[in-house]
Amino acid sequence: MEMPEQPRSRRQTRAAILTHLLQSGGSFRPPLAKAVHLSEASLSRILLDLKAEGLIEEVRRPAPYVGGPTGLVSLDGAVALGALELTGQWLGVGVGSLSGELHYTERVPLPKKPTVDSVGDVFREALALLHDWTRRRRIRLAQIGATVPGLGRLSVSGNPIIPCDVERISSMFGEMFAGVPVAFTNSVVAHAAFHRCRNEDYPFSDPHLFVFVGQGVAGAWVDDPSEDDALDPVELGHMVFGTDGPRCRCGHHGCVEAYTSLPALAELLHMTEAELLQLGHDWVTAIPLTSRVRQELRQRLFRLGLAIGNTLNVKPCRGVVVSGWPSLLAEKERKAVIDGIDACLLGGRKLAQVSVAFVPPSTGNDPQAALAFAAFCLARSGGMPSASTEAA
Repeated sequence: MEMPEQPRSRRQTRAAILTHLLQSGGSFRPPLAKAVHLSEASLSRILLDLKAEGLIEEVRRPAPYVGGPTGLVSLDGAVALGALELTGQWLGVGVGSLSGELHYTERVPLPKKPTVDSVGDVFREALALLHDWTRRRRIRLAQIGATVPGLGRLSVSGNPIIPCDVERISSMFGEMFAGVPVAFTNSVVAHAAFHRCRNEDYPFSDPHLFVFVGQGVAGAWVDDPSEDDALDPVELGHMVFGTDGPRCRCGHHGCVEAYTSLPALAELLHMTEAELLQLGHDWVTAIPLTSRVRQELRQRLFRLGLAIGNTLNVKPCRGVVVSGWPSLLAEKERKAVIDGIDACLLGGRKLAQVSVAFVPPSTGNDPQAALAFAAFCLARSGGMPSASTEAA
């Protein structure tokens, strides 16, 4: 017997509608009502509110079938979001729409040896640029999303990749953008949101593990947007494979990150990380790989697969998405990741029936990931102020 739907608050109902529109790009009313478990009459009342608040719009489109609906509901393109994305080279800042269109972008370079103070200064400069641009155009931001590599859930002050004091930076937002909701997150969560909400060909709609291999190695559990932990970061880059391995930035030796991160890849290719980043996605074809290097790459990717497989043992799910430089490789190289997953005890694709997909890296287009995260946060809030406690 099917369990009845649990009663939802007004915020949760609005959030269900907005997150569905965010992920689908738009929907006619009948399939939208079905997707969010509402009657068409109840949906109409809520859409009327959302339209009056400027969060959605409805435009005439040819009916999907004879006698079908002609009003396509989508998020309003006039809603403005702020985005700040911290990378190893700069802080990207921008303003964009709920659909992902960027209206303004700027990059403030990081110093070669960043400190907590110097990174704070970079944030202040970027926020001043954002404040000036929005003030001159009389634009009020509905939400700001900020991404920081390696940001943990328990310690917002410390950061093992780029030193910064998130608490202090948060106060800067309060000074320049009073009343605007601001959300900080780990970069992997933002990239997961980007792929989930912006990629029409994204391979999974069910709960799955998203793995991002970049300056570090991290993951995110991706679940139904209505769940509280819909995008939850998970640390898997610091599983140790042997104390005689290369030294990791965390202080240990032999972490999977020390073998497979971008800095580790650059070292294997006998170049600097900056040179590798400059080549972008073309490094795969621009750099000839010897048989020895290819063999070493496969061994490292196998370790990455083992780390992913062990993570699945903690929280089993049926899908894994791998993004980052491994997704640029040929299938025969990428197979080493899958072999590593299959080699895990108690796991593997045969026992757990796990599907593995590779999606292109989303790095280099900042602050698109931070913008996608800001859109996700606004949708999850139902477009309502966080202080609101209105019931259904």
